Amino acid sequence: MFAGHIGAALAIGRAERAVNVGVFVAAALLLDFLLWLFVLLGWESVAISADFAATHQPEFVFPYSHGLLASAAWSALAGALALILCARLKARWRVATLVGAAVLSHWVLDALVHRPELPLAGPGSHLIGLALWDNMPFALTLEASLVVVGLYLFISGTTIGRARSMAFVVVSAVVMAFTAVGMTMAPAPPSAAAMAGSSLAALAVVCLLACWFGTLPRRD
Repeated sequence: MFAGHIGAALAIGRAERAVNVGVFVAAALLLDFLLWLFVLLGWESVAISADFAATHQPEFVFPYSHGLLASAAWSALAGALALILCARLKARWRVATLVGAAVLSHWVLDALVHRPELPLAGPGSHLIGLALWDNMPFALTLEASLVVVGLYLFISGTTIGRARSMAFVVVSAVVMAFTAVGMTMAPAPPSAAAMAGSSLAALAVVCLLACWFGTLPRRD
């Protein structure tokens, strides 16, 4: 899941306008940043499954980035960092809570779509996953719904300008389109390193765009 995490971040961003929504997008994608970094470092792994041509689902071993206990720890650390960086804001505790919630939302959404491969604790612990990706049309519909709801909650009822609204719509639509293609038609990546590198680049671009659009002046 990629676009769905952005939808969740936009919905959370509705709750606190004093912070650039790009911060919440980065928080919601943090676990994937860690995953691909850890893959490159050899601490976690991703493998192309035998049924990849039919399912487009790699096999992950990622207890340090996507374990529930690890995710809760990363959430707490992100919240603590937000508390420090937003020390001058009156709503700093709310900001810290929302940043932490954005990080943890990633695990919750991934637990819905992944096969049982998300550990509750460390390596060897019980694995969680509802495997909604086994019904790909339903999973993609759910993810698209998260994007639409997140966009609606973020944009509606505010004084956000048309330019910024359309920018978020376009980026979200493009990411959703790439997600759908990647989960249905894309060929297998040539290597784990190539998959990690391209994924890190995509995550960085989306976060930078979200931060940039989050500071665009109102034009209407």
